[in-house]
Amino acid sequence: MYFSSFKTSLFLLLFKFTSTSQHLIAKIPVATMVDSQMDCNTLRMGQYLCPDPKLNQIDPKTQQFKGCTKENKAKVLCIAVEGIICKETSNSSFTKDLPCKWTNGYSFETALLLSVFLGMFGVDRFYLGYPAMGLAKFCTLGFMFVGQLIDIILISTQVTGPADGSGYIMPYYGPQLKIIRSDNWTYRLRQDDW
Repeated sequence: MYFSSFKTSLFLLLFKFTSTSQHLIAKIPVATMVDSQMDCNTLRMGQYLCPDPKLNQIDPKTQQFKGCTKENKAKVLCIAVEGIICKETSNSSFTKDLPCKWTNGYSFETALLLSVFLGMFGVDRFYLGYPAMGLAKFCTLGFMFVGQLIDIILISTQVTGPADGSGYIMPYYGPQLKIIRSDNWTYRLRQDDW
């Protein structure tokens, strides 16, 4: 008897709470539920999708974003989640600067094959834009083949790249490395767990 009255009072309390909350939701002004315009460059991860999957923004020759500049940035079209309208375009799409690897036509496979087969004549260095080093290798037969072996290692590990500072053109699943250098001017963040 006591248990059934407790269930009844609990049921009435829950019913009263849900009807009150529905009443409160009905009183929320409609203006707060309407889409508002905002600066989409300040969106956080998860509030946008970049790049827009409906558009093909990857260059098939370089496997990088189209329009990649020497500063290793590309303007890419992104979309915000439903309900967010961007001030820049008055819809849910906006452009964002994303990192990319600027390439200038130098192929990794070509440089490595030239280094293996014609490296003793300096052809790999001429190809990459180092004519003085290529001439020195040509005159000394690749520094008696030791320079050729060193260049094979340097090119295959991507330590030596094109002279203009661009990256190699590589297949999408190719052996692409990102070399992180540290020197006296590098700012090191303190790790909390050390």
